[in-house]
Amino acid sequence: MAIPEIVLSSTSPATGSRAIPVLGMGTGLAHFTPEQRPATKHGILRAIELGYRHFDTAAIYQSEDVLGEAIAEALQAGLIHSRAELFITSKISCADAHRDLVVPAIRESLRNLKLDYLDLYLIHWPMRLKAGESYPPIESHHILPFDLKSVWEGMEECHRLGLAKQIGVSNFTTWKLAELLRYAKVPPAAVQVEMNPTWQQKKLREFCKEKGVHVIAYSPLGGQDMFVGKNLVMESQVLKEIAKAKGKTLAQVSLRWVYEQGASMIVKTLNKERIEENMKIFDWELSEEDKHKISQLPQCKRVTLRAMLSTEAASKLPDEDEVVEE
Repeated sequence: MAIPEIVLSSTSPATGSRAIPVLGMGTGLAHFTPEQRPATKHGILRAIELGYRHFDTAAIYQSEDVLGEAIAEALQAGLIHSRAELFITSKISCADAHRDLVVPAIRESLRNLKLDYLDLYLIHWPMRLKAGESYPPIESHHILPFDLKSVWEGMEECHRLGLAKQIGVSNFTTWKLAELLRYAKVPPAAVQVEMNPTWQQKKLREFCKEKGVHVIAYSPLGGQDMFVGKNLVMESQVLKEIAKAKGKTLAQVSLRWVYEQGASMIVKTLNKERIEENMKIFDWELSEEDKHKISQLPQCKRVTLRAMLSTEAASKLPDEDEVVEE
């Protein structure tokens, strides 16, 4: 079964509307090492062969070049006939969140990917670091004031130059997104955030629906082990019971819930069985009772800015600087 697509709001008549496949493959694996490159490329090629067309990367993931190699090999092997069949997302590093570094940053990402344009380019975090600094962890003396307005002007330039068909943000709260919408000449087409049955993002989703901003869910299965705390999705007794009753896996129930909220999602796995299993969520539905049970699940955010900071920097982060929304 083909993966459904959702048309993003058009940012300008020049680029027109872009359709984003609702199920994408993430390449931001925890603790990515050179040894993981062959398995990562093989996983991407396997996903393309099965019908995935949406791939997500970022400058900080160090996987852009691997994805680029896989795309080139897929074209050569005839798995796809043109680059236009794919929807490729990347994200700017916090160390490049400076007005004069945004365009050079996307050009570097495109060189890594061996592509002429991105379908979607995102501000990875609402944070700015000193140019050239790597992370995580983030040291407090590397953090600079974040000028969203000027960085967004750089993102808009990427769009005007045709380097990014659509632009957006990641890890933004409702109030930060509202701030951006007040002065953006090119509004964000999408926001990518942590979203799953145990972090449902109700307030943000309602706001985005009103404003025409598409929501992309990362960690739809609860997130990787690099983040602290239990994975409440995979340990949920409610989700286990729903999965058992429907003859589905817990992961499929969680992904189906995200899909029924109107969001697209990024799933990270190199396991070929799970890559295929994740596609089998489009020919069945959750019942009203299932959805009610899921709506009552305790909520807990797992991916936090604090987790990216060094111990020294985290000790200086006031609680009010880390806004948590349900």
